[in-house]
Amino acid sequence: MGGAAAGVTAALAVTLVMVVLRDAFGLASAPELVGDRIASLLPVQFFLGLLSLVGGYNNLKAIGVVGVLLGGLAAGGGAGLVYARIAERQHARVPLQLQPLGISWRAAITVTRLALLFWLLSVAALWFVLPTNFHGLPPGPARWSSALTLLGLCLGYVPLLLLAYRILVHHEPDKEVLSQPAALPVVRDEGVTLRRGLVLGGAAAALTVATGLQLRRVHSRATFHYDGTEYRGADVQAITPNDRFYSVTKNIVDPTVKEGLWRLEITGNAARPRSYTLGEVRDLPPVTQETTLMCISNRVGGGLMSNALWKGVPLARLLEAAGAGSGVKEVVLRSVDGYTDTISIEKAMDPATLVAFEMNGEPLPRRHGFPARMIVPGYFGEKSVKWVTRVELVDTEKKGFYEQQGWGPSFIVPTRSRFDLPDPKTVLRAGAPTLLKGIAFGGDRGVSRVEVSTDGGGSWQPARLDYPGTRLTWALWSLEWRPPAVGEYKLLVRAVDGAGAPQVAEARGTAPQGATGYHRITTQVTA
Repeated sequence: MGGAAAGVTAALAVTLVMVVLRDAFGLASAPELVGDRIASLLPVQFFLGLLSLVGGYNNLKAIGVVGVLLGGLAAGGGAGLVYARIAERQHARVPLQLQPLGISWRAAITVTRLALLFWLLSVAALWFVLPTNFHGLPPGPARWSSALTLLGLCLGYVPLLLLAYRILVHHEPDKEVLSQPAALPVVRDEGVTLRRGLVLGGAAAALTVATGLQLRRVHSRATFHYDGTEYRGADVQAITPNDRFYSVTKNIVDPTVKEGLWRLEITGNAARPRSYTLGEVRDLPPVTQETTLMCISNRVGGGLMSNALWKGVPLARLLEAAGAGSGVKEVVLRSVDGYTDTISIEKAMDPATLVAFEMNGEPLPRRHGFPARMIVPGYFGEKSVKWVTRVELVDTEKKGFYEQQGWGPSFIVPTRSRFDLPDPKTVLRAGAPTLLKGIAFGGDRGVSRVEVSTDGGGSWQPARLDYPGTRLTWALWSLEWRPPAVGEYKLLVRAVDGAGAPQVAEARGTAPQGATGYHRITTQVTA
């Protein structure tokens, strides 16, 4: 088992280097690349089933990280076994001391070939997610930096394995063997072997601790404590504070983009492709626009939606400057974290589709896309790509990250409404005034009316629009209600959008085109 121990130790060292590179330079780690590649290929219903099985996306991310790290250690141990087997055969013929540097070069060459094969297979499998750099390196350089990082890690494993195995395995032939290289047998000093085993074990333990500490440092910035944050309740405001804006992310650790590295590229079928720095984007004539975003996975009554004032540049202005070709059908939006999504060229040319760089009067917060993100009104939030770095004009239909899972094909937000008050757990008093309140959202169609039923849908009464909002935002509504008698009441709410179309009553789940149906709560009334 000496080869396996040496291989695992070498793999631990490689893992430590990988985590340090991720932290220091934003180079995508193997767990992130593997997770993104696999996630985009999972059918949507299977994906949601996994989330249900493991208790949510955060748990699935954690399981994926642990699984890939353990898989890497297992692969390292396996390569160590291969090296040991070949080395021992060679040691049986030629004493270790008579080999250059005391290394079995035949075994080393074999393991190097395995490392190169592993790298080639990895690059082929991960090619579409390699353009990922969490410090904002543009997609082209990011792809090659990811590929070269994987190569360095794979090849770096080999000398670490040779060193670990040389420390652990100690061969001490007698004088006769040294004078006659082909002579047998080789005599081993078990005491020396034990001491060297302890040295290697100590090194492995130190690497484990160091890797754990580095992972803990990375974990302190992980998305686990805010991914899935909802904004709802009695204190909902018309404009959502930045620190309470809903958050959904595929990442384990969101990008920390370095402004000097970041560029916004306009590429593809364009007469004048262009690359902008953040300063150049900010220098363009800006617009400020209030827009509500909602996640496609927001359940009926859920809080994965928020409203903000966004400042940015209409995407149409950038596309016109680039000279978009006449045959363009779609626009592919790419993030520094490897995420991609698509919108039609017609939606891209809508004046309300923005490249935003400010949120509620401040630079975009890190978790909401600094230095720039897309704002695509009327579509689910996944289209409003955060940390956007490339806009590619294409003449064929493409599928983005979640589209590949089977979400869609429609990503237009259906009209939604919900209760924020009363809390279903609160017991109300008969005859006492009770405030009912909530929000309604019609995508990019606005909200013209909200109605509430307190008798399970038997009758409806109009609510007051306290904040009617705009065509691109939610509305805040309220209604004072006096429960007439003791009992159980079923409350429903529905909205009509700005075009006069009523909210869909039919209940459906979030996948694959977003949830529909009326929000219903049951409340108890006592004397």
